[in-house]
Amino acid sequence: MRLHLLLLLALCGAGTTAAELSYSLRGNWSICNGNGSLELPGAVPGCVHSALFQQGLIQDSYYRFNDLNYRWVSLDNWTYSKEFKIPFEISKWQKVNLILEGVDTVSKILFNEVTIGETDNMFNRYSFDITNVVRDVNSIELRFQSAVLYAAQQSKAHTRYQVPPDCPPLVQKGECHVNFVRKEQCSFSWDWGPSFPTQGIWKDVRIEAYNICHLNYFTFSPIYDKSAQEWNLEIESTFDVVSSKPVGGQVIVAIPKLQTQQTYSIELQPGKRIVELFVNISKNITVETWWPHGHGNQTGYNMTVLFELDGGLNIEKSAKVYFRTVELIEEPIKGSPGLSFYFKINGFPIFLKGSNWIPADSFQDRVTSELLRLLLQSVVDANMNTLRVWGGGIYEQDEFYELCDELGIMVWQDFMFACALYPTDQGFLDSVTAEVAYQIKRLKSHPSIIIWSGNNENEEALMMNWYHISFTDRPIYIKDYVTLYVKNIRELVLAGDKSRPFITSSPTNGAETVAEAWVSQNPNSNYFGDVHFYDYISDCWNWKVFPKARFASEYGYQSWPSFSTLEKVSSTEDWSFNSKFSLHRQHHEGGNKQMLYQAGLHFKLPQSTDPLRTFKDTIYLTQVMQAQCVKTETEFYRRSRSEIVDQQGHTMGALYWQLNDIWQAPSWASLADHELLSPTNYHFLSSPKEAVGLCKAQITAIISQQGDIFVFDLETSAVAPFVWLDVGSIPGRFSDNGFLMTEKTRTILFYPWEPTSKNELEQSFHVTSLTDIY
Repeated sequence: MRLHLLLLLALCGAGTTAAELSYSLRGNWSICNGNGSLELPGAVPGCVHSALFQQGLIQDSYYRFNDLNYRWVSLDNWTYSKEFKIPFEISKWQKVNLILEGVDTVSKILFNEVTIGETDNMFNRYSFDITNVVRDVNSIELRFQSAVLYAAQQSKAHTRYQVPPDCPPLVQKGECHVNFVRKEQCSFSWDWGPSFPTQGIWKDVRIEAYNICHLNYFTFSPIYDKSAQEWNLEIESTFDVVSSKPVGGQVIVAIPKLQTQQTYSIELQPGKRIVELFVNISKNITVETWWPHGHGNQTGYNMTVLFELDGGLNIEKSAKVYFRTVELIEEPIKGSPGLSFYFKINGFPIFLKGSNWIPADSFQDRVTSELLRLLLQSVVDANMNTLRVWGGGIYEQDEFYELCDELGIMVWQDFMFACALYPTDQGFLDSVTAEVAYQIKRLKSHPSIIIWSGNNENEEALMMNWYHISFTDRPIYIKDYVTLYVKNIRELVLAGDKSRPFITSSPTNGAETVAEAWVSQNPNSNYFGDVHFYDYISDCWNWKVFPKARFASEYGYQSWPSFSTLEKVSSTEDWSFNSKFSLHRQHHEGGNKQMLYQAGLHFKLPQSTDPLRTFKDTIYLTQVMQAQCVKTETEFYRRSRSEIVDQQGHTMGALYWQLNDIWQAPSWASLADHELLSPTNYHFLSSPKEAVGLCKAQITAIISQQGDIFVFDLETSAVAPFVWLDVGSIPGRFSDNGFLMTEKTRTILFYPWEPTSKNELEQSFHVTSLTDIY
């Protein structure tokens, strides 16, 4: 959660002087390319692509083929620079630091033309001592190196053996050797996303000056003592003591609504110091716990921690504390080999129902708190309770986790490693150690996070031999795998966070993986852990093709986004299913053919003589197909919760791939035209393509407004299967969509995400049903 930094005061006699001052360097910077031929203003936080676009030097990066046209941006070495005057007297401060919350990614930092440090990890927080170089008027430069070129250099320097994969599949049109740089892996392309390896300062940057001592980190974990049946709170604070003498004082921890106030004496020796406090909550006080959405309230308690130190120095932190327990239960199941794999929250078994979360945009400066709230509120409105933050993206910003806490969304948190093997040279491990330690400190106080997972699919990639490693060489890679995820990341988690479980990978066999020395012969077993399952050949309406696993953490089907979405980033010649544009946007090998094949199992494919009509109808059918496939599979996993059939079952989680999207292209996303899947069930007596007697349905809508909500009163002239409502580029969501309209009238609500008018909706509204193409 966001811990608000208060002004720290040191009392000197009758007067008052600040014991810490912070000066933000957010705002306007200057950006230039490697040879100095291009110079432009740019915002911080931000990235080079956004700056170029804002100055009119490039088009929308998502337009047509611009992911290829603008590859030059990522291959250049850019420099961010700024000159500024510090609005306080530097000589009065014992220590001055430059704080960089997020640098993307590889850079050398010069302060007043003196090199003060380097960065190589997008996910780490950097602090540099500038006490001896800072002046009243200063200059700062971040000289970036292309992450693409850096990754290639690091790979070339790793001469002992290859660390696959070298490059992504050609269809992804991505960059190579991305496993050698600690940067958002999907920014180099994925099977659902473009390649935009950004450069820039993507989080806050500031100057901090202080005397006596400074609080660097503040984090905490609620712990439940089962034997004593009481709650405790572990608080950890990290100080930089710049005083030449020990600094004594006391700490007062107060949680008023729990009638808790405890005082501790402390003494801080000079240097880096850690203060650990153990707060006991009286068992006579009723503590309301945090529950996932649909299971109870998300009760939190306001807490203040006040450090009253020598010399009148007061440091105060405020935070919201949530109390909850989480257990991962792996135990024998009657009538089935293997072990269970499910979560108990506050001692109660919970079925995890939800989706997988990817970064909300290729360019993080475009991801606002408002956008996150809209997306996460949609998760709750769809009756989900879980999101898996997938390991090929980013550790999300603070607002994401705060909203998940507030809304009751459980988070399965991967560490940022995905679909690759990784090097384990000391420099790489040091960078990962700093990254993981920082992220644990930053995120551990969030009750929404219920598990840490070491990576996405890397155990399976290794043991199923995705990269065609010779059998004799496999021990080398197994050793690297265990070194990275067990001896490093797991040890850091065990040392830094006792409040939630850790697994090495997803999918994994959990306890069985541990028993097999951290790598299982079949990491995707139905009898242990979680599974990822994709099958584009079998009939997705036939539930018998799906695995009756303990936990399904990834599964799904592709579809195209709506035509109104594609229209914004394409031109007339692109509007056919086999156009150069359509083939370019499909980053999954054979994906377009797979969608048509799956749709053709139950629907007649469009045969209009009008190419544009055919394209729109084909898009519509892929969306209907995706909705039906994901619906059928999800319901199968839900039914499998309470049964064992042929020794398999007891499924306790269904997280489909994927919730959101990055660009306008075919993907597995369900929420990119901002629409939700319908939960209504109907039994079809035959496949729709074999149905007879369907009449063309004339569907009309009368739109009215009630406050901020719009009401669509629909009327149909005939039964209309798979009615799809579209309001073009107006962002928002319908209360239902993709539904079977059997009654003559139906009312649907539309919740806009931005101010809009009834007239705009009427002009943009379009409705499609299956009878329009039959």
